[in-house]
Amino acid sequence: MKKFFTILCLMPMMVMAQIVDPIHWSQAVTALNDSVAQIQLTATIDEGWHLYTQDIPEDGPVATEFQYNSTDLIGSTTTDSPVHKNYDENFEMELTYYEETATFTQLVATTQPDTLSGTVMFMACNDMMCLAPKTWEWQAGAPVETSEVEMVDDMGYIAPDTSLWWIFVMGLLAGLLAIFTPCVWPIIPMTVSFFLKRAERTAKKAAKEAGTELTEAVLKQANKNGVKDAILYGLAIIIIYVGLGLLVTVLFGASALNALSTNAIVNLIFFAILVIFALSFFGLFEITLPSSWSTRMDSRSSSSNGFLSILFMAFTLVIVSFSCTGPIIGTLLVEAAGQSLLAPTMGMLGFAIALALPFSLFAMFPNVLKKAPKSGDWMKGFKVTLAFLELALSLKFLSVADMAYGWGILPRWLFILLWTIIFLATGIYLLWGIHKLTTVRKILRGVIATASIAFAIYLAPGVMGAPVKAISAFAPPMPIEGREVFFDYEEGLAYARQENKPVLLDFTGYGCVNCRKMEAYVLSDETVKEHLQNYVCITLYVDEKRDGIGDKNSKIQAEIYGANAQPYYIQLDAQGNKISAPFAFSTDPTDFIQWLHY
Repeated sequence: MKKFFTILCLMPMMVMAQIVDPIHWSQAVTALNDSVAQIQLTATIDEGWHLYTQDIPEDGPVATEFQYNSTDLIGSTTTDSPVHKNYDENFEMELTYYEETATFTQLVATTQPDTLSGTVMFMACNDMMCLAPKTWEWQAGAPVETSEVEMVDDMGYIAPDTSLWWIFVMGLLAGLLAIFTPCVWPIIPMTVSFFLKRAERTAKKAAKEAGTELTEAVLKQANKNGVKDAILYGLAIIIIYVGLGLLVTVLFGASALNALSTNAIVNLIFFAILVIFALSFFGLFEITLPSSWSTRMDSRSSSSNGFLSILFMAFTLVIVSFSCTGPIIGTLLVEAAGQSLLAPTMGMLGFAIALALPFSLFAMFPNVLKKAPKSGDWMKGFKVTLAFLELALSLKFLSVADMAYGWGILPRWLFILLWTIIFLATGIYLLWGIHKLTTVRKILRGVIATASIAFAIYLAPGVMGAPVKAISAFAPPMPIEGREVFFDYEEGLAYARQENKPVLLDFTGYGCVNCRKMEAYVLSDETVKEHLQNYVCITLYVDEKRDGIGDKNSKIQAEIYGANAQPYYIQLDAQGNKISAPFAFSTDPTDFIQWLHY
C-alpha cells in the first residue's frame, strides 16, 4: 500500500510544462578590420522541428526575416547551412527550411561594431503544427533570449509572458510553507548543531593528535568551517531540487507535458492525488518513501568526505521530509503544468532557495536559533490548514475534467459553494481552542482565521452569480452575457457571412488559467462587451473531449492560424480573412479595446 501511495506522490512531478520554444538563437559580432564587422546569427533547432528560409512563397508560412539597426549593410544576409525542400500538404506548396542548425552571416560597414543590434522574425513548425511567429532581439555583446512577444504590428498587441516569475514566486512560497512542517522544522536545529559540533570535534581531534593545545583561534576557525558546511548543505538542497525540475523536463519534453497538463483524465488523476495529500495532512495516514532509501543515503554520507558527504546528507533530508514536502511539491508542480518549458526548474529553484535559507542563516547566526520556537502542537495546526488548501486546489482539476467531458457535476455555483465551506471550515478550525494558546500564537492563528473567514464571506455571493474575480483562474468560467457566441467554427463563419459582420475568434481551454483571467477581467468588461456586440464571437475549446470537438478545434488553430497556445484571439472579416495580428493575454481591458477594430 505504501508503494502505491509513493507512486501517486511522484506522479505530479512528471507533468508541468507548456509548448517548447524549439528555436534557440545566439549571436556573435566580430570586427574584421577598422571599418567592417561581421554579424553571425545562429539558430539551434530542436529535433523534429524546422525553421523556414528567407525565400517562402506568398500565402505560405512566415519566412525568416532579418532587420538591423544599421543601413550600411554590405550585401544581403547569407548562409551556407544545408537547405531542405519538401511539399507541405498543410500549406499546399513546396517549402524550404533548415533543420538542426542554421548560421546566417551579414557584413556591415561600421567603425563601432559594439553598437550593432537587430531582430529576427521567424516561425517554427514540425510535421503536425506550427507555432505563432516570434521575434528575437539581439545586441552586440549582450545576447538576448528568444522573445516571448509574438508578431506585433499596428493591428495587434501581445503581452509578454510573466509565468516563469510567477512560478518562481509560487516556489518560494511553497518552500516557506515546507519549512514549518513537522518533517523539516525540527531538523534545522539538529543539522546546524551537527555541522558546528562536527567542525569543533575535528579541531579537537587534530589538536590531540598533534599534541598541541586547542586555542581559541583554532575553535573560531572550526566554527567558521561549520558555517561553511551548513551553507554548502543549503547549496546541495538547491542542486537536488533544481536537478529534479531539469530531470522532469529532459525526460518528458515540453510538448508531451503540455498535452498531459490539459488532458481531462490526467486532471482527474491530479484531483485524486491532491485529495490523498489532504487526507495525509489531516492525519488519516502518512505517505513515506521506503526507509531503506534514507538509511542508504545516511550511510553514504558517513562514508564520504567533503561536499559529496554533504550532498548525501541533503538527499537524506529530502527523503526523510518527503511525507510533508511531497504534497507541497506535488501541488507546486501541478500548478506549473501548462506553463513554459522552464517552469518545473523555476518552481523547484524557488522552493529550494526558501527551504535551504534557514539552514544557512541559522548556521551564520546560531544565537538566533536558540530563540526560534520549538516543535509542538502548532505544527499540527499548520498541517491541517495545508490540508484544507489541498482540498480547495483539488477541485480545480476536477472542474477541468468535468467541463471537458460535459458531465455537469461541478457547475460554477457548486465550485464556489465548496470553496466557501472549505475556507469557512479553515477559519473555524483555527479559532477552535484559541483561548488556550500563548499570546503570540493566539494573534497569528487569529489573523489567519480572520483572513480565511473573510475570504469565505467574499466568495459567498459567487454562489448566486457574483463575479468573485479573485478566483477566476480556478473556478469554472462565468457565462458572458450580452452577445451571441458560437462554439462551432463553420457555423460561426456561415452566420458572419449571412449577417456581413466581422468575427472574433477565441481559442481557449477549460484547463487554461489565463483564459479564465481574460474572461473575468476583460471579456466581462462593460466597454469590451459593447464593442463585441459588433462581432460574431466564435469560442473554440481545444480540450473539449466530447465527439472529438477539442481535437478538431486544436487542429484548426494549428493548421489554419499557426498557433497552439491559449488564450489566442484573432479578428476575421465577414469572409473569414484575417484582419489583425493575434492577441494573446492582458488583463487590462484598454489593451484589448485598442486591439479591436470595431
